[in-house]
Amino acid sequence: MDQLKQLAVLTGHTDRVWNVSWNPSGTVFASCGGDKTVRLWSEEGGSWVCKTILQDSHQRTVRSTAWSPCGNLLATASFDATIGIWDKRSGQFECTATLEGHENEVKSVSWAPSGNLLATCSRDKTVWIWEVDDDDEFECISVLHAHNQDVKKTIWHPHLPVLVSCSYDNTIKFFKEDDDDWSCFQTLDSHLSTVWGIDFDQSGERLASCSDDLTVKIWKAFPPGNKEGIQTTGSDSTWKCQCTLSGYHNRTIYDVSWCKLTGLVATAGGDDKICIFEEDMSSEEPAFQLTISVPSAHSEDVNCVQWNPKVAGLLASCADNGEVKLWRYKS
Repeated sequence: MDQLKQLAVLTGHTDRVWNVSWNPSGTVFASCGGDKTVRLWSEEGGSWVCKTILQDSHQRTVRSTAWSPCGNLLATASFDATIGIWDKRSGQFECTATLEGHENEVKSVSWAPSGNLLATCSRDKTVWIWEVDDDDEFECISVLHAHNQDVKKTIWHPHLPVLVSCSYDNTIKFFKEDDDDWSCFQTLDSHLSTVWGIDFDQSGERLASCSDDLTVKIWKAFPPGNKEGIQTTGSDSTWKCQCTLSGYHNRTIYDVSWCKLTGLVATAGGDDKICIFEEDMSSEEPAFQLTISVPSAHSEDVNCVQWNPKVAGLLASCADNGEVKLWRYKS
């Protein structure tokens, strides 16, 4: 029988915890929240402990964090409208840059797989793309006004120079560089309410999204010349919804994480629940089935779940009650 076993309850934050993110090697993860701090956790002697607290760089809530592909830089997005860049190459993390320009709360930050581009998004309805030069100077190269409401999250495609964002305007948008500027080349609009979270599978050919409409949707890319005969434009794939998972959460689904090692999909909800889904390979149509549901995973809203990139089945979660938890999935 499938199990999601609680490994650790990590305390220390004095306000809600919004986000957890693993470093590329899966040895450290960052948590951040309403207490304006970022905590870095790693395993020591069989226990997970807070090794470092990053503070004093933000005036308000730290909403999300993201590690650079090399693992040396950590970007932090804050409600104070700034993004902090922390560098550990001196031996300890130092805040070496503060990126300004968003008009208000920055909700999400993500690094391109190349490591030389950073995307941020905000309540000001914009997505910004920053370029990092060889001297670690950051320059904004594009401001995207494609959404007409608060932008909740941005992620990069794992293998292509494509950026994806989701928003309070119920849509998911795809961007690519076009003649020295970035532009939106596709909008997915089948969710009926705010889209809170998005994540690619390992191949980058499918995308999971989660929403305030209480559903998770699985989308698939159909490249030019696809055998299904789905129309495409130029060299871009067309994304279509393959299946919708509903009836598993009864409040907003705030986050979705697609494990790159196992293919498992984890969701976090405002109903305090974590759910795990796996693909049903016996089905002729694309289908995912619930393998486990943990009703009171946290005592308040679960804001984020993230699978470890190197250790199969290791999941981190965080919640409004200030706790961070680690779980191990066993099938």
